[in-house]
Amino acid sequence: MNAINLIDVSSALRTCVSESYTNLVTRPTGASVRTYIRTVIDGFGNGTVNVLDFSHVGLLDFSCADEIVAKLLLEYNRSDSADREIYFLFRGISEAHLHAIETVLARHDLALVSELADGAPQIVGTIDVDERKLWDAINANGPASLDDLAIAAKMTSEEAETILDALCRRRLVKRENARYRAVGIAA
Repeated sequence: MNAINLIDVSSALRTCVSESYTNLVTRPTGASVRTYIRTVIDGFGNGTVNVLDFSHVGLLDFSCADEIVAKLLLEYNRSDSADREIYFLFRGISEAHLHAIETVLARHDLALVSELADGAPQIVGTIDVDERKLWDAINANGPASLDDLAIAAKMTSEEAETILDALCRRRLVKRENARYRAVGIAA
């Protein structure tokens, strides 16, 4: 797996808006933070996993969830361009943040990988039953080949390949040589 980069969202907020802010409210604030994060991510290069850490963010309203979370995912995770192969893992999402994030993900038909307190990855957002089956198979078994995942998910290799390609386009799964790895799962 390529480099993993940590981006503290509260530090981004303090850097681009105000030293005293800990809450992400208002669309202009969210846009400023997203622009800052985009600049940082673009400096890391292709194939990176970027951990966006919300641990020190107090309030996250709907407009900031849309400006930061949804727009970053829309920009980076739906691109078929190889030079835009950027992955996200969200850390420190509290129950207070979750409602706003789930709402904007549903509105845009998006999903993301969030890291639980124990380090386990979970999917948040819109994902269909077959995508969930394959992601859960990778999550349970670790990085695996197409054929192994098809067997684990009880589907044909052709079905599994189509769904894995969709998960890769959504940047929830990363293809590494002949194996697939869910974002957030170590080797």
